[in-house]
Amino acid sequence: MSEYKLYIGGEFLATNQKLVVNNPYDDSVVGETFLAGSADLEKAINKALSVKEKMRKLPSHKKYEILSEIAHKIELKKEELALILAKEAGKPLKYALGEISRAIQVFTVAAEESKRLPKEYFSIDWTPAGEGKEGLVKYFPVGLIAGIAPFNFPLNLAVHKIAPAIASGNPIILKPARSTPLSVLELAKIIDETELPKGAFSVLPMDREAGNQLVTDERFNMLSFTGSPAVGWKMKANAGKKKVALELGGNAGVIVSENANVDLAVNKCLVGGFAYSGQVCIHVQRIYVHENIFDDFVQKFIKKTEKLTFGAPDDSSADISVMIDKDNAKRVEDWVNEAVADGAKVLYGGKRKDTYYEPTILTNTKKQMKVCALEIFGPVVTIEKYANFSNAISEVNDSEYGLQAGVFTNAIDEMNEAFNELEVGGVIINDVPTFRVDHMPYGGVKNSGFGREGVKYSIFEMLEPRLLVKNNDY
Repeated sequence: MSEYKLYIGGEFLATNQKLVVNNPYDDSVVGETFLAGSADLEKAINKALSVKEKMRKLPSHKKYEILSEIAHKIELKKEELALILAKEAGKPLKYALGEISRAIQVFTVAAEESKRLPKEYFSIDWTPAGEGKEGLVKYFPVGLIAGIAPFNFPLNLAVHKIAPAIASGNPIILKPARSTPLSVLELAKIIDETELPKGAFSVLPMDREAGNQLVTDERFNMLSFTGSPAVGWKMKANAGKKKVALELGGNAGVIVSENANVDLAVNKCLVGGFAYSGQVCIHVQRIYVHENIFDDFVQKFIKKTEKLTFGAPDDSSADISVMIDKDNAKRVEDWVNEAVADGAKVLYGGKRKDTYYEPTILTNTKKQMKVCALEIFGPVVTIEKYANFSNAISEVNDSEYGLQAGVFTNAIDEMNEAFNELEVGGVIINDVPTFRVDHMPYGGVKNSGFGREGVKYSIFEMLEPRLLVKNNDY
């Protein structure tokens, strides 16, 4: 069993509160780390504030070198990091490797973006009062950032806060999920080897008191949170005057048009629905298929689902493994059972064994059922038929969430209608809403979030504009 010390203000330290991290597949111990309390957080805050000015003035070439070095060293440890991630998160190794690759890409893109932080020159003399003047807008780091990352992408979603913070010249203190802190603590070892000022980055799994301080402490200038809507909106309400960015998930919809490539749609929805047991913010949850191709789609989708291979997270052949814990697997089971009792039909799956819940396909559902109305965050999809494309859009929009949606169509008018009418942060054509590359703007509307991630867009969130007006007559 490996011991992982916390990274507090540039030092690897232990505390008096131990935290054991278990593999959700077999409950074996993956590693042991520690919980930070308020005193530990205070040390990290003070150290971060002491280097805030140094971070603000860090030249672009230096930030580029630091970020590029981190990306390179992650690449060298890719297999090791993926294995740790797979075990702590119960994530099939093929997807864990993909997550490490994405983290490398985030640091690489952040390195590039650090060389072109935004600024703008513009004319003031559009009105007579502005004659003889010119303007410059420059963007400055907001200051100390509190980052809170979830369990489902324990490295990459943490990196989506860490890399932009470095690129924009801000110190950051990151709180990983208690169930999955080890991969980001391994990342801390890599970052510690660079020339990033000590204290500019800390990683602290925290007790409740210290975690709440990330939200309420006025010394933090920004809070970046990824997690559930109930927790996120409460944090925003308690965050005071600091900037807030929230990525809160959804119950993503997919529309499959009559003119779509059915095989493409089936293959994409299979991965989007069941990868990492559906524990993905943009997991395919609700599929609406045109009535003329509904039976064909469903038949092919079931056959593909039957071929998914269950196994241990570190088994490279496994397509699907366990959920993060038994409570979540039991919750999914309860929601499906409630739906069935209310008339839903199970086309495939529907059974749980400990932390494993089978890939499950439902139909004949009602929009008020939890499996439709809420974010199931599990390996469950619903499939329903539609007759009119506009009505299908209305079905997708009839949700408290609006993160991303997928539309399979080969008609330009349907693509345009989907883009103009779907109430989501991103419309993905001929792919599933689960699609994401790490430099695109990512975020949602309604209950799905506040602000945008994606490296350049996260950097914008972490900067404040300042205007200079020059009087050229003097």
